[in-house]
Amino acid sequence: MSVAKGEKLGLFGRLKRWFRLVKGELKKVHWPTKKEITTYTVVVIVAVVLVATAIWLIDLGLSYLIKLILH
Repeated sequence: MSVAKGEKLGLFGRLKRWFRLVKGELKKVHWPTKKEITTYTVVVIVAVVLVATAIWLIDLGLSYLIKLILH
């Protein structure tokens, strides 16, 4: 179904065209394998734990310094 230039589509025609375009774009997507998803998930969890630990240690250190200064 091609639409001549300047011809307007109705609501359902536009929706149909939009879904067709979305389907075409999703076919181009590189979907990760189960192994890649597992690897990426582990990397994210490790990174979150490391950053949380670093923030916790900095907080402890600064709290200790503030207590020393105020007492």
